[in-house]
Amino acid sequence: MPLPRSFYSGHTLRVAEKLLGQLLVHNSAEGEIAGRIVEAEAYIGEDDPACHAAKGYTPRTAIMYGEPGHAYVYFTYGMHYMFNVVTERKGFPGAVLIRAVEPIKGIEIMARHRRRVTDPKNLANGPAKLCQAFRIDRHLNGVDLCRSVLYVERLSQKGHTSKILWTPRIGISDGLDRHWRCCLAENPYVSHYRP
Repeated sequence: MPLPRSFYSGHTLRVAEKLLGQLLVHNSAEGEIAGRIVEAEAYIGEDDPACHAAKGYTPRTAIMYGEPGHAYVYFTYGMHYMFNVVTERKGFPGAVLIRAVEPIKGIEIMARHRRRVTDPKNLANGPAKLCQAFRIDRHLNGVDLCRSVLYVERLSQKGHTSKILWTPRIGISDGLDRHWRCCLAENPYVSHYRP
């Protein structure tokens, strides 16, 4: 079952941390694709220079100002999609970028989407790879994660004792003083940062 809207309505940093270990699911036309979230990044408010809302309310960022629990999918560098979940409260822009997942279900489908990548560790270990593997694009921008084909569900944490590591965010030039990227420490499915 999809997580309730109340899960997303808290402070963005807290939501990012709670997303770690949960299951991202896409009931695609090709079958169910699912993976355990192992890495996420928070973007909070108009005073966060790395947040798209730093320029205020625009047609692009309108979803970030909307109801929590919706998908914010955007296109970047002219080639990649990025998937975020909207957080906080209506009227305040916050979102968590899902950076990496550990593939659990539909691995063969992910491999086809990723042009025959066979190593599960490389299927979704980065935000662009994740969107390719899960076939997340602008058609899913704005969908309600609490009642759609794309959602997050609670995954049993029994047996999982991974330490959560907080670091500066990746791939940005502003706001590097904010350690708002979190991941499951030493998890092999976390993205590899290349300066």
